[in-house]
Amino acid sequence: MKQNLEKNKKNAIEFYRTAYLGNPSKAVESYVGAEYIQHNPLVADGKQSFIDYFEEMARDYPDKDIKFVRAIAEDDLVALHTIQTWPGNEQYVTMDFFRFDNNGKIVEHWDSIQEVPEETKNGNLMY
Repeated sequence: MKQNLEKNKKNAIEFYRTAYLGNPSKAVESYVGAEYIQHNPLVADGKQSFIDYFEEMARDYPDKDIKFVRAIAEDDLVALHTIQTWPGNEQYVTMDFFRFDNNGKIVEHWDSIQEVPEETKNGNLMY
């Protein structure tokens, strides 16, 4: 089945935004397929582990914010590049990769996160 790349990008963003801003159950219900394989070492496999992780994050850090810088889709994958601002104005750049099943649902996730330093040798933004 051919993937709808634009729809997958939109769904990846809405999935992440919905979970990040405090409603991971709705995110899973709306955007996740039959299984959910997780590659972040801090989160176990499965839908409930994802929900638990994001509920804890929402409880502990209610004032965090996320901006989506770009989304790139190819085949059954979507890559998101974000900038996150946490309490104390700590900023992180993240890159998340989502794999979609043939029904357009997310079934696998990889990510990388890096704190934005105060200074860089090149003067370029990380996002």
